[in-house]
Order: sequence, then C-alpha cells, then structure tokens
Amino acid sequence: MLDLLLHGARLPGETETREIGIKDGLIAELEPEARQTMDLGGALVTPALVEPHIHLDAVLTVGEPRHNQTGSLFEGIAIWAERVQSLTVEDVKQRVRTVLRWQLANGVQFVRSHVDVCDPELKAVRALVELRQEIGDQMTLQLVAFPQQGIPHFELTREYGVDSVKFAFALASNKGLRVDIHCDETDDDHSRFVETMAAETIRLGMGGRVTASHTTAMHSYNNAYAYRLINNLKRANMHMVTNPLDNATLQGRFDGYPIRRGHTRVKELLAAGVNVCIGHDSVMDPWYPLGYGDPLQSAFVLAHYGQMSGHGELRTLMDMITWNPASALGLEKYGLLPGCRADLCAFAAPSEMDAIRLIAPRKLVLRGGKIVARTEPERTTVVWDEREELVDFLKPAPKPAVV
Repeated sequence: MLDLLLHGARLPGETETREIGIKDGLIAELEPEARQTMDLGGALVTPALVEPHIHLDAVLTVGEPRHNQTGSLFEGIAIWAERVQSLTVEDVKQRVRTVLRWQLANGVQFVRSHVDVCDPELKAVRALVELRQEIGDQMTLQLVAFPQQGIPHFELTREYGVDSVKFAFALASNKGLRVDIHCDETDDDHSRFVETMAAETIRLGMGGRVTASHTTAMHSYNNAYAYRLINNLKRANMHMVTNPLDNATLQGRFDGYPIRRGHTRVKELLAAGVNVCIGHDSVMDPWYPLGYGDPLQSAFVLAHYGQMSGHGELRTLMDMITWNPASALGLEKYGLLPGCRADLCAFAAPSEMDAIRLIAPRKLVLRGGKIVARTEPERTTVVWDEREELVDFLKPAPKPAVV
C-alpha cells in the first residue's frame, strides 16, 4: 500500500496529468490502494528546487551598519568588512534560520552556501556548521570555504590568482572534495582564471566535481577565445553557476553606453553541453538589497537578462533550478522516477511558462514524502461594470467551436 497518492500532477514537458505514488519516503510504482490521496488539480510538479550559490552568512544585513549608496560590488565589500566586526555565531544563526524557512517555503530543499573564511575566529563557519547539525534532514546544506579577500580576480597579480586556484584544487584533490570558486566576477576581459580551473580539472581528473561561479568576464571575451574556452569547459566536465539577480545590478558599473549585461555566456555554454545552473547569490545584504530566497525569481530575471524567452528556453530555465544544480551538488536519488526521494515541489501553475511568468507560489512542498510547506491560493477581485469579479491570471481555456 502506498503512503500517499498524488492525483492530477503535471510533470515538466508533459501536457497530460498523471499520478505519483509515494512509499517509505520514495517515489514508488503505482498501487491500487493508498493511505492518503491528494488532488493537485493539474499543478506543475518538479523535484525539490536546488540553490547552488548563496551567501547565507550575509543574509538580512542590508543597511548594517550602513546602506550601499552606489550599489556597487566594491562598496558592498567595504560595508561587509565593517559588518563582520560585529558578527557573532548567534547573530549568523538567527538570520540564516529565517532565510532557510523562506527557502523551504519556496520549495528549496538543497542549498550550497559560500561562507566567508577571512575572519580569524571563523564565526560564520562555526555558526553554519552548528546550524547544519541543528536542522538535520529538514534541509540539505553544503558549505563552501569562501575567501572574500582572496578570490582569484582580486589578487594583486594574475600569477597570484593562478596560484590561489591551484592551491584550492590541490587541497580538494588531496581531500577528495568538490571545488566551487568565485571566478572572473568582473567586466575585465583580461580576467581569465576559469581557463586555469578547466586545466586543473582535466589535469587532476576532477571532472564532475568542479563548479565555476559567476564568470561574468566571459561576457566580454572575444568570440574566438570564448569558443576555445567553452569547449575546454565541456571537456573538463565542469559545472557553471550564473547569478542573474546580483550580476544584473553589479556588473557594467564602469561602462558608458552601451552598458554590458555582464553575465556569463549562458546560451553558448548550454549549446555546447555544459551544465549551467542559476543561483540566487544574495538575500538582502550589502551587495543586493532585495530578494526572498526564491530561485524562480532568479529564473524570471534570466529569462529577460539572458534573452531566454523562447518556449524551449523557458523550460530550460526550470532545469537550471532543479536537475542542473542537483548534478553540480552531486545529489543522489534526485528526480521524479520510482526510487528517487519524494522531495517534490508543486506550483500554483500548470506549466513551466506559467510558473515563471507568475513567479507562482509553491502550492505544496514535500520532503521525503511528507508535507513541509504549503501556500494557500490567493484570491484577487476587480470591480468591473459595477460588479465584483474574480480574476484568474492563467490563460483562459479556448472555448469549444460552435457548429
């Protein structure tokens, strides 16, 4: 007997609804009986959303100790250096607990957070390690050591930057760990450390375990160099993370008109078969004052910012917040097939396009087959011809032809 049977689920890329059976926390083959049944009413169902790039230690610090008046990357770094002086373990944990709840409500169950390790007391690191123990299996939290003051493109020379990349790879290779580096987050077309990442990945046989985050300088590379680089990234089997919310606002700050968009070459990377993911990056911190931890909002921005409004491209955007980052994080038993963990997300929309268009609420979120979040449907009315009418933001179904 199934523990739960979901009726009326619409899976990505499909037009008809189907049933999903859940047993012992896993997606199971359908059986005649179930202890509980639920009707999703045609809602789009995906695996749990995956956040591949966020800085949880900095969340909810916007305006502390002062606001970023220029909105620039460099002023944000300066403000964070001031805020770090008052950082405590409990301060970090309290803020992160709030945002983790926001993420779970948005269907996010797997999170990779970069953590600043420049503080000699490692307060943020200790806070997030403790919090990972505290939350247990409620969410999955991966932590990345992030040297805020020593990322490759901020080193004094290119040679120092190359050394820092090689140091990180040697350490990860020795420990059997994954690598995720903030790389080439600049408009400078001479910043080319991601090629060093690709070379080290190939040399050390670390394909599938390496992620390059941001790589916004790629937007400014000449096409001949970019073509060679992208093919090497594919050869290295690297993962890429683009962060459209932050980089849409932080990049191009030195430009007159036209102002560069300053994100990585998403379409070219995807066309070459490179795994590209969407990250949120910041939630109300010195670099980005907005956001509420929703990957769908990031996907919505990239649809415009990356000119990914084609019908197939809109579906790809959903892959970039589910299957693609799941691969980058090395998640097991992830998906919608029998035997996968029943970590699911049901949207208040019937299709990928509608989910992105409306940034649709998460109707239901399941973790191991158990309901961990739900959003009640909103009710919006207008007064039209002096009558109050209910508004439905979904496209009306076509009326049958009159014969």
